[in-house]
Amino acid sequence: MGALRRWLFGLLVVFAILVAAILTRKAGDGGLFPPRPGETAIAVYVTAYSYHSGIVLPVVALKEGAERRVHGELVAIAERFRAYPFVEIGWGDEGFYRLVPTAADLTAREAARALLLPNNPSVLHVVGFDRPPVAQGAGVEVRPIALSRAGFARVVERLAANVAGENGRPIELGTGLYGPSLFYRARGAFNIFNVCNHFVAGLLIAAGLSTFPVLDTLPAGLLIDLRRQTSGDALPLAITAAPR
Repeated sequence: MGALRRWLFGLLVVFAILVAAILTRKAGDGGLFPPRPGETAIAVYVTAYSYHSGIVLPVVALKEGAERRVHGELVAIAERFRAYPFVEIGWGDEGFYRLVPTAADLTAREAARALLLPNNPSVLHVVGFDRPPVAQGAGVEVRPIALSRAGFARVVERLAANVAGENGRPIELGTGLYGPSLFYRARGAFNIFNVCNHFVAGLLIAAGLSTFPVLDTLPAGLLIDLRRQTSGDALPLAITAAPR
């Protein structure tokens, strides 16, 4: 009887998650995504790690879009990484991001603090790549996405809103976790309802994709969201650029 209760409870939990996912669905914008036939698209890449995700953007397009809308902080970041054709951008809790670089470093205390306490300060992690994501190694999945130019412009707009600054300049916090990378002060509080994967999902919503925020709490759910809307092959990520 106990086994049956546990099975029924598990089934109820799965059902509740599915209902929550459906009720919180964010509809896409067909005028933005996918790009129209014949339209020149801009390729971006979602990088999904064990518990974290980020987005890889072309630096030239990022800088041009930020200049067009006079987002000085974002222009400065693009200029800082001008030696690299691409940057990976991630967002997250400052303490968690900087103290827990891998799943092996994760502790229950640190996870509980980041997820359950309110008003946790956040940071952006920016990494320079000298080429797009390519097949090499394991442990990370990459999903390429072709965005319309209007959709990419919305991504730039939303991303700029997450960069904290002083006098039009971003607030640099020091060296990042891998490759040629830096941390920057970000806007927004990290908690269980607003994690790094929701940040990426928010950028995709801005670009016109539809998402299920409950699924997007974890990278695996975010990838499910992307696979149902994109046809690109998933590739492992190679970070080949050296610090400069």
